[in-house]
Amino acid sequence: MSRFVDKLPFFDRRSSPMDDAEEIARDGLLVHHHRPHRPVPNPTLGELLKRVGDAGSVAEDSPPHFDVELGGNLSGRPPPFVLSFTDLSYSVKIRKPLWSFNFRRSSRLATDPTGAPPALPPPGKTKTLLDSISGEAREGEILAVLGASGSGKSTLIDALANRISRESLKGTVTLNGEPLDGRLLKVISAYVMQDDLLYPMLTVEETLMFSAEFRLPRSLSKAKKKARVQALIDQLGLRRAAKTIIGDEGHRGVSGGERRRVSIGMDIVHDPIILFLDEPTSGLDSTSAFMVVKVLQRIAQSGSVVIMSVHQPSYRILGLLDRLIFLSRGQTVYSGSPEGLPLFFSEFGRPIPENENRTEFALDLIRELESSTAGAKTLVDFNKSWQSMKLPKNSNTKNLNTAGFSLKDAISASISRGKLVSGATDSSGAASSVQTFANPLWVEMAVLTRRSATNNRRTPELFGIRLGAVLVTGFILATIFWQLDNSPKGVQERLGFFAIGMSTMFYTCADALPVFLQERYIFMRETAYNAYRRSSYVLSNAIVGLPSLLLLSIAFAATTFFAVGLAGGASGFFFFFLIIFASFWAGSGFVTFLSGVVSHVMLGYTVVVAILAYFLLFSGFFINRDRIADYWIWFHYLSLVKYPYEAVLLNEFDDSTKCFVRGVQMFDNTPLGMLPEVIKLNVLKSMSGALGVNLTAQTCVTTGSDILKQQAVTQLSKWNCLLVTVAWGFFFRVLFYFALLIGSKNKRR
Repeated sequence: MSRFVDKLPFFDRRSSPMDDAEEIARDGLLVHHHRPHRPVPNPTLGELLKRVGDAGSVAEDSPPHFDVELGGNLSGRPPPFVLSFTDLSYSVKIRKPLWSFNFRRSSRLATDPTGAPPALPPPGKTKTLLDSISGEAREGEILAVLGASGSGKSTLIDALANRISRESLKGTVTLNGEPLDGRLLKVISAYVMQDDLLYPMLTVEETLMFSAEFRLPRSLSKAKKKARVQALIDQLGLRRAAKTIIGDEGHRGVSGGERRRVSIGMDIVHDPIILFLDEPTSGLDSTSAFMVVKVLQRIAQSGSVVIMSVHQPSYRILGLLDRLIFLSRGQTVYSGSPEGLPLFFSEFGRPIPENENRTEFALDLIRELESSTAGAKTLVDFNKSWQSMKLPKNSNTKNLNTAGFSLKDAISASISRGKLVSGATDSSGAASSVQTFANPLWVEMAVLTRRSATNNRRTPELFGIRLGAVLVTGFILATIFWQLDNSPKGVQERLGFFAIGMSTMFYTCADALPVFLQERYIFMRETAYNAYRRSSYVLSNAIVGLPSLLLLSIAFAATTFFAVGLAGGASGFFFFFLIIFASFWAGSGFVTFLSGVVSHVMLGYTVVVAILAYFLLFSGFFINRDRIADYWIWFHYLSLVKYPYEAVLLNEFDDSTKCFVRGVQMFDNTPLGMLPEVIKLNVLKSMSGALGVNLTAQTCVTTGSDILKQQAVTQLSKWNCLLVTVAWGFFFRVLFYFALLIGSKNKRR
């Protein structure tokens, strides 16, 4: 594969995006060369693999969804994809702030170029973010959306990418003249967010490889997927950084430009038909930004529609763009090619000076007009009239390019060329001609588990701290409750040890809270465009945590059971270990569920600590079930601490032959306990005469079963308590799934 790739100019290592950037930086890119309307696309990644027998040599037992049947009129050249949008409008209602000093919360809706606080509409009014935006993006070209902060760039990208609910968005979005179904768009497109959301401890190659395993079907062998990733690394100019970790604040990794290209690579590994990017050059230096856009140009020329927002492109970046849309407070002030900017502003009466950056001049003029009383209305009106004069010349373009081909035909032809390898065709229409997910659930689970395990293995200090906390807690409890006896005081101390010990299991699980909070946006990014199922993530999240929970359970049980002197021998120790493991399982499930509901770490910790305190309060240690008021008894049965606490009590005291209070010991913990031994024996004799029972100093007064009755632990057996605890763990993970299903739509309302 590598020898073949070396011979292809598109992947020539001597002509990588990095080398191109350096060459153009030396020579200068002073003129934007006019490209033909439909450039001949470079080979797609799929085509390259097919040429060496990868994509074409599918085993006979491959899933039928990988076979491609081309329908309709495909005798001529496959039609180019044209994404058109007409009269897109989107408004939001301004809500009244909860506190008067919180009026700046909605400042992101609009930004005053002078730096003054934005003038927001009164509460209850609406703010228009998009106002009748129209345009089109074509295969083989880059459409760039420009404008100042608050102009609506990201909102327009979200509208095109189906990240705004259909109920709120007005207007139409079509692909090759046919309405674009949201489910289909998820599969044939990819969205690169402004922030680079990556696992910090994975290398560049591993990150792209995991993405390939999500996006590419299992009919392709791992060797073929690896070859595809290597080709992609060369396309992105990441060969030198392939073995470098991504890195974060505490670990040095790749540069900002390389990180951005990795983010792009994750979403183009399956060669999507449409690629959306939200300010991919934001925060990068001039050279890195140019290299990123150069990569995007190559992606577009390989047969994709590329739509990106950009704040203020340099002159060199402008030379790589094909179409521009300038926005001002949600309205279009220019739509056309970069070459048309001088003529447009010249006819407007504000010609662009020579040697002036066209985009900088346009943005400065827009800001100047926005600061005036009338705003940019004059420029908006002029653009409408200017577009109407230019429209007749291009009115038949769409029909000429897409005539005779349906959207299904175009997608089928694209798949046959190797694009969208994760997709499939059938005979049920365009919306269902592509499979929703590339792999079955168990494959997704395996990949997610390996990725999380790899990332966790490279941060052993996190588990080490957790294990240390459990060992320290166990050591403290073991030394405080060392070798308890079977006296009445020993019984009370055992009850205290069990209550503290079982609640410790749940409090120790609180460290699982930030895990998903850190992964939340990675998860939302990957599931938004069907990299894997939410259910796969939930199951993988549970599986990857089991080994650590197992080790923690063994550590705590071994530290405390024999040191405290608990009953039951080997079988008692085994059950004690099982209930601790079940408690960790239920506690981690509860905290994981909360992390899917609460989006802030500190707020999450507050909620976790408070609820766990309530669980302990109603567990039955501080107040028996029989003493809890009827209006609170429901909380007793919801308490996660109740069932492990009762299970260890049953494991310890469920023995009617074992005595814990004998004769005069009944006076312990009472005022009579201070009396001399002789007086206590005389009292026993008097009680014997009154009760008709012979009470001596060795008579068993309270057995283990009596203690269980005193503690109102009579409803469930210890094994039932264990099963209920395990069931709680599954229940909270089901709730976690629904929390993800409801809370990760990743759409504006």
